[in-house]
Amino acid sequence: MSPLNIEVRDAPIGPVLEVIGELDYDTSAELRHLVAALPLKPGQRLVLDLARIEFCDSSGISALIAARNHAQSAGADIALAAVPANTLRVLRVVGLDQVFPLHPVAESAIER
Repeated sequence: MSPLNIEVRDAPIGPVLEVIGELDYDTSAELRHLVAALPLKPGQRLVLDLARIEFCDSSGISALIAARNHAQSAGADIALAAVPANTLRVLRVVGLDQVFPLHPVAESAIER
């Protein structure tokens, strides 16, 4: 099991969270708490860079949905970047690829 590490940086459009490790039942609460504490402003974009996610289960998917809900309630939007193939497959199966804007790399999600 890989621990979850989340690196936060600011971009001109809003915060970028690089999620590293396993996003699962044991670790998803960490992402939920961090995102809930982000002071998002209307018009900003929260970018979740998933390039270094090793595993994502249903609890991780739920945490991504919670992040989207937090962004929307703040009047901000959200984008997922560099989603690994196995996680992207799950997003497609459950239709979340139609809900989340998806970008091949974090840099393209940061550009307006």
